[in-house]
Amino acid sequence: MEFMGAKDALCKVANLNIGLPDTLAYYSPAEFEAGFKKTMAFQPRVIKQNRGSAGEGIWIIKLKSGNYCKTFGERSCSDDEVLDLMEANDNHSEEHTVGEFIEFCVNGRTGKSGTWTSKGTGKYLEGGKEAGGQLVDQRFC
Repeated sequence: MEFMGAKDALCKVANLNIGLPDTLAYYSPAEFEAGFKKTMAFQPRVIKQNRGSAGEGIWIIKLKSGNYCKTFGERSCSDDEVLDLMEANDNHSEEHTVGEFIEFCVNGRTGKSGTWTSKGTGKYLEGGKEAGGQLVDQRFC
């Protein structure tokens, strides 16, 4: 464990007795889109970027509808489902669709990501794994 960061460790223990199987790490846009849509449909989430520790890019996320499935993997969210988001750095709230949130996390502020009040710029996977581009997705308990 000494060769992995704390966020990686959460994912490495996901399938042990002390872990949660719906804790995932994403290093590519495709992994993030598929995995997040599945985990978000199951339980409220915390999404954490790998860079920094001041709370920017750490999002507590809930489905506005509260329409969670009972079993992990039972369904995936659609791009138009609405999310209630709160960013940990200043506890501000935002409302965006699943598609807008994914776009912001991958490409930052674009026409597809909607209007954001976050001080951050998104692009959490920029540069790939080698440059620290990573998102960790865990259940918000």
